[in-house]
Amino acid sequence: MEAGAPVAPPVRRILFTASVLVFLAGVQLFVFPRRTDEFFAWTVASPMTAVFLGAAYWSAVGLEVAAARAESWAGARIALPAVFVFTALTFVVTLVHLDLFHLGSEFEANTRFVTWLWMAIYGGVPIVMVIAYRDQRRTSLAVPPPTGLPVLVRAVLAGLALLFLGLGTALLVAPTWADGAWPWALTPLTARAIGAWLVGLGVAAAHARHLDDAPSLRPLGATGALFALFETIALLREGGELDWGGVSAWVYVGVLAALGALSLWSLLVTGGLWAKRVRPASPG
Repeated sequence: MEAGAPVAPPVRRILFTASVLVFLAGVQLFVFPRRTDEFFAWTVASPMTAVFLGAAYWSAVGLEVAAARAESWAGARIALPAVFVFTALTFVVTLVHLDLFHLGSEFEANTRFVTWLWMAIYGGVPIVMVIAYRDQRRTSLAVPPPTGLPVLVRAVLAGLALLFLGLGTALLVAPTWADGAWPWALTPLTARAIGAWLVGLGVAAAHARHLDDAPSLRPLGATGALFALFETIALLREGGELDWGGVSAWVYVGVLAALGALSLWSLLVTGGLWAKRVRPASPG
């Protein structure tokens, strides 16, 4: 089977760069959840929210590195729409809540620097991604025929896409109403920040369902496995904030389990977390 088009160098560069940036954001939130007033672009009062967001950032390393290391465009293509949508939405959320960001003179210089860096990253990455995708189009978007996914996998992907896109959109549009479906208390800013993550994950799940191709699932499998792992650690650390007497907390745990199982399956059938797509030998 033909491997299809190679990944254009600008696509690899932006994905590797993005993986470094999300790793650093994860350190700020997951390692220092009670010091976001010093180390992050805005103050996250809830430690559970901080470690949730930090875990999400660290899980994104899997998506971006697995896609950047893919041998062909077919193995990298699932990452771009999800990363573009997440970064663009987060930039909009930033502008909506700009008054809550650490930009004033009352903050330390290093805190203001982190905040301006946040603004530059989220304002610039979507533009750079569009340029990188343009270069990929000029190179080629050719991919092999899809391998097809099992019926159960397609159903789980469709269900996750509907859940993430629906709840994520609700948190973005009506955060004070939709946060009632979330298992711990949120502010409008944190609700929208989480909503951007959920929509990004929903785009990735919907894209994977549309592609219907097992090898293309590898980056999503990498990020899903890391997401389930780190969010479970987050629950063990700060899970006392959840309302365990309500349905939403157990739905949250069930969704993590489903995402983790799907991700592990995809990694098993596609060769592992950081495996490359194998390039066929040249004739002769």
